[in-house]
Amino acid sequence: MSATIRLKRFGTKKRPYYRIVVMEKTAPRDGKTIEELGYYHPIEAEDKQIVFDADKAKEWIAKGAIVTDTVRRIFNKKNVTMK
Repeated sequence: MSATIRLKRFGTKKRPYYRIVVMEKTAPRDGKTIEELGYYHPIEAEDKQIVFDADKAKEWIAKGAIVTDTVRRIFNKKNVTMK
């Protein structure tokens, strides 16, 4: 199993919001998730845009999950290093 930490899209046209999830690498964008880590609302106010559990994310990375570039940028906005 190859797990990836990536975004899952929700919302309507022109009003998206995303959940930060752990999924199989080959699963479709809106497919079945293994675990939800948080969410990202790009339209909300700056302080309410990003909410996620950094400890769970670090656990998944330690297990070998790959983080997408977009999610890595979101983590960096919250000053969370994922090494």
